[in-house]
Amino acid sequence: MLDLARALAERKTRTVKGKDLLPFTTGFSKEDLEVMRQAVEEDCERVELSEW
Repeated sequence: MLDLARALAERKTRTVKGKDLLPFTTGFSKEDLEVMRQAVEEDCERVELSEW
């Protein structure tokens, strides 16, 4: 565990700007994107305390 903690502490985080992801959005309809947005909002903004 100590080795893992040290490795994570030393790891450099690389961020990606949203505009750099735009080329990967081709092929999605506006409707598909809206469904995905709603799913993220509903499922990712919720904390299930009983699962911790």
